[in-house]
Amino acid sequence: MELDTIELPKKNKLMEVYREDPQFIHNFFDYEVTAAGYEERAKELMYRPFQREELAAVIEGYMQPYGISELAAQHIKELSSDALAVVGGQQAGVLTGPLYSVHKAISVILLAREQRSLLGKPVVPVFWIAGEDHDINEINHTYTAQDGKAVKRQFKQPSVLKTTASDTIYDQKEMHAYIKKIFKGYGETTYTNNLLTNVLKIAGEQQTYTEFFTALMNQLFTKHGLLFLDAAYKPLRQLESAYFSQMIENAADMAKSIYSTEQNLNSLGYDKPIESEEQDANLFYVHETGRVLLKRVGEMFVNEQIGLSFSQQEMHELAKNEPWLLSNNVATRPLMQDLVFPVLAFVGGPGEIAYWSLLKESFHKLGIRMPVVVPRLSITLISRQVQEALKLTDLSIRQVLDHQLPQLKKQWLDEQKDGEFDALVNESRQQLEAQFDKMQAHLKEQDPGLLQVLNKNLQFHEQQFSYLEKMKEQSLLRKHQVQYRRYQILSEQLYPEGSLQERLYSPYFFINQFGAGFIDELMRQPYCFDGSHQLVYL
Repeated sequence: MELDTIELPKKNKLMEVYREDPQFIHNFFDYEVTAAGYEERAKELMYRPFQREELAAVIEGYMQPYGISELAAQHIKELSSDALAVVGGQQAGVLTGPLYSVHKAISVILLAREQRSLLGKPVVPVFWIAGEDHDINEINHTYTAQDGKAVKRQFKQPSVLKTTASDTIYDQKEMHAYIKKIFKGYGETTYTNNLLTNVLKIAGEQQTYTEFFTALMNQLFTKHGLLFLDAAYKPLRQLESAYFSQMIENAADMAKSIYSTEQNLNSLGYDKPIESEEQDANLFYVHETGRVLLKRVGEMFVNEQIGLSFSQQEMHELAKNEPWLLSNNVATRPLMQDLVFPVLAFVGGPGEIAYWSLLKESFHKLGIRMPVVVPRLSITLISRQVQEALKLTDLSIRQVLDHQLPQLKKQWLDEQKDGEFDALVNESRQQLEAQFDKMQAHLKEQDPGLLQVLNKNLQFHEQQFSYLEKMKEQSLLRKHQVQYRRYQILSEQLYPEGSLQERLYSPYFFINQFGAGFIDELMRQPYCFDGSHQLVYL
């Protein structure tokens, strides 16, 4: 493997200013992504109380069924004492979800290693799984490549309730059939049989989306000591009891600060990350019908749609006695994360950093400060097949990632066309239309009843011309199919459906091609945490 970097076209205004404007960070965040920022944050955490032993026991309990490596056990032990944490997270997607789930994990592990060395104290990597999320349609699919396109493959299991990913049990038989279909789409390699057998075995051993996700990710990163914790894990909820009470007590002030910050951000020309309202409670309640969002109406916490209503005192009692019935939303999850873990740095994608930009005052209202917020690694994997296609089409990776490929492909196809034949077809079409115009004029005078027959006859001839053009185009593609396939390879692998590869394909798309050691090899690359896009040549 070889590593290079590239600056992608600037499409995210907030991320651009986050990377380049220290004043923006000062206004919306607590620490810059600098050595001084990490050192200041580490000092702050020295004076913060944490339930370290309880947290270590919770993580150990959660990870035990999936296997705890020697390094992970060391990290748990360090966390129970004085270690800091680098945290990142993601929803529990099928087959680990998109590649950027793996990129987040790599980011967390490498940043923790780097800061352990620079700060001279234990720093452990933690992956926070958003198992409490209930939008199953966001996680129940992956993509395979076919004919120059990324094809969405959805695991269809109907559910009428808003059950969380951690509570949604999949049908074992249907999941096995789905996984086999995905791997068939990947194509058979020398690695496929063993890899497929392993994934099917893991799927058979688990029951829910979150369990399946955790088992796969733990296996992929077992050598690197990555710690996993599901936000919906009941023992974690119990540990969070007092923190839920803090959020309930400060719900009105937090909602007001988030709303005003978002309005301020919008007035500066940025999008609204979460479309907040001043009456938000920023908490969910786990009801028998599923996970439902609460709002504040006066002093009450309500969900009018299903007739739920809690006083603030009742909410405090829930937090104390049944905390597993409460659940964070996008605004309070970062706060809960920071109350539970001694978070040195949070690693997030562009969308996450956008909504974190709303939370500075909410952190302060709880008496804490934000961690260092670091953009995750963004990576494109470039196979030898793609490298050859780039060379033989005389295209650059920059052109493809700048979404120029569709136009360049069209331009190439236009250059291959038989111009003389196209001119003859057009000439014939024009002559035919001219003759039909004459016949139409004649029939209007002499026999109007035949005009409909005449028009149908003209349509028939038009269809024949179109058919002839289509057949000629297919003949052209057959003649140039080798070069045409190169354009398709670039489209389906580098920028599928107008998106970065990392947003669609599962890592198993590549593990199937390069073997089980692929992730370990990715971990060895000297990545830069400077916001640039990383190119890994395979």
